[in-house]
Amino acid sequence: MEKMRSSSDLGLPQSQPTWSLREIKVSRNHTLKVTPVFDTYWEFAAKRQNIFMKRVRGSPPPWTDDEVLARHRFTNPYRASDRVSQYLIRHVIYEGDPSPNEVFFRTLLFKLFNRIDTWRIVVERLGIPTTDSIHREELCQIYDALFERRTRLYSAAYIMPDPKFGFERKHQNHLQLLRLMLQNKTPQRIVEAKSLNEVYEILREFPSIGSFLAFQLAIDINYSELVNFSEMDFVVAGPGAQNGIRKCFSDTAGFSDEDVIRIVSDIRESEFSRLGLDFPNLWGRALQLIDLQNLFCEVDKYARVVHPSSSDVSNRRRIKQRFRPSSELLPQWYPPKWGLDVPSFSTEESL
Repeated sequence: MEKMRSSSDLGLPQSQPTWSLREIKVSRNHTLKVTPVFDTYWEFAAKRQNIFMKRVRGSPPPWTDDEVLARHRFTNPYRASDRVSQYLIRHVIYEGDPSPNEVFFRTLLFKLFNRIDTWRIVVERLGIPTTDSIHREELCQIYDALFERRTRLYSAAYIMPDPKFGFERKHQNHLQLLRLMLQNKTPQRIVEAKSLNEVYEILREFPSIGSFLAFQLAIDINYSELVNFSEMDFVVAGPGAQNGIRKCFSDTAGFSDEDVIRIVSDIRESEFSRLGLDFPNLWGRALQLIDLQNLFCEVDKYARVVHPSSSDVSNRRRIKQRFRPSSELLPQWYPPKWGLDVPSFSTEESL
């Protein structure tokens, strides 16, 4: 995939775009036309982040007077704050052998299934899995046994394509995919990569790894010490984000979805200010391109109820997942290289 263009690459002025009613003028010849959902995009982000912060501080529910947010499950504005990402960062990437091969292997093994319970079962029976365990077929035996007992192996968050290596079962094909990646010295190639885009392109070479999945995996790898690229360097808009962008903009002036996300990142602070919104950032970390991409996906769902007239091509009107409040603490643990000063109230308990 061609690398996403920056504002300067697009021939746009380096000053922030100006806001006028229902339009974002980015240059003399480039104007994005917005819908009412665009204001909702920022309002949703602020409300959802405030819910997150209240939960982290241990405040009891209710955390919002927004009935849609109170009743339905949405991801956090910051991808790294979501439960699965938090578990991946703390208990998969940064626990175990820190060598590149092993960190890459653990990260991909976890993310190909993307289910915490599956990982915990593997660790209980095998210890922290290593590359030796996949070559000795120990991992496959564990997954086979779980499959035979009809234990759910994969997360329902998104569909994980089957790489079709000829094995009867999907999990067997995914383990073969991991073997192939290790045989092709993928961890070493990633360590030598010069950009997040290059990490993405390396992952795209493998069967069943499409553009959106490759981007998500590149972000996961970038949480580790294998590489250290800015999350402002590169983005890929997934299907949900593409729908969200269609709902927020009636005219994107010919820009790609990735370009739109970049333009939106340039005005994120001024938009919160314009709307008088209190957005508590992530202890000094601003929303990154991956987060803005995710927010477009989430506002696509949120708008089904809040803006029912802005239906997408599938005409979906409902939000499937319900939210069940819990008063449990949400301890936060982020990549140490980010240098976030997370207060002690969010690190007192283990995940």
